[in-house]
Amino acid sequence: MTAAQDTRAGTAVPTAPVARGGGSRRRRSWRDGVRRGDWKPALLFLSPWIIGFAVFTAWPVIYTGYLSLTDYDVLNAPSFVGLENYRRLVQDDDALRAMNNTMVYTVLQVPLYVIFSLLLALLLNQVVGRTADFFRTVFFLPSMTPPVATGVLLLLLFNGQDGLINDVLGWFGINGPNWTTDPFWVKPGLVLMSLLSVGGSVIILFAALRGVPQDLYDAALVDGAGFWRRTWHVTIPMISGALFFVTVVNTIAALQSFTEAYTAFFGVGNTTYSNEAAELYAIHVFRQAFEFLQMGYASALAWLLFVVIMVITAVQVVVSRKL
Repeated sequence: MTAAQDTRAGTAVPTAPVARGGGSRRRRSWRDGVRRGDWKPALLFLSPWIIGFAVFTAWPVIYTGYLSLTDYDVLNAPSFVGLENYRRLVQDDDALRAMNNTMVYTVLQVPLYVIFSLLLALLLNQVVGRTADFFRTVFFLPSMTPPVATGVLLLLLFNGQDGLINDVLGWFGINGPNWTTDPFWVKPGLVLMSLLSVGGSVIILFAALRGVPQDLYDAALVDGAGFWRRTWHVTIPMISGALFFVTVVNTIAALQSFTEAYTAFFGVGNTTYSNEAAELYAIHVFRQAFEFLQMGYASALAWLLFVVIMVITAVQVVVSRKL
């Protein structure tokens, strides 16, 4: 024990001993908890999620990997064919076309989706009081629309003959395109329809905007920065984490897009529409599995999509860390 001299009283004041090894004890605490069996309650509460993940995610992925190595038509037992399905995949022009459609759709959709979400969130951030609550609800409600209904709405809005979008364009003297029959305009139509579901991303970005300190805006205002300069130099850097999350999630969703395009272009009676331009990769997988009953080949297609999504997500993570 050490002592410090009190210069006023002239007496030695004992000081507390310095604790040593506290960090290591803290590092060992979770190991001690495991040895004492403290993990059992946590495992009990986590078990519903673990069971659900194992049954509905992990096992289907593993089983699909097995099926991708077989010839399986649902009616007969799977027969092992090795990598034959993957060799067929790289030679399948329809699969390559569907993948190209999906990539074009993703490149068009994700930037527009994120920018539109950010603009709406910035607009919503300028509103205060109960009015803000009202607009948050208005922006989020379209996200609750069932995807099948969105697909039907796509046909009503973008019909080249009497669709609402072309009617509005006609008011300004613009001859609207054939959104559902012209292969060039099919994917832009799908992209525009996807903007109905920006509500979730708007709420995420709005919550991030609420967390930006007001002091930063005040300092930028003192420096003479206008709204857009404050947005570019203050807002976007401060909400970069939320922007990255929205971008990654929506990239994955775009690569897996299925319901709206399938309902609009592959439903009953839709044979006159430009099906090839609208056949996204997930639709091609679905058709191989449930229309042609080629489950083994569809499983190989699904695994390719899984790998593509993993690679693109990994690239996004690496790039974000270097920015």
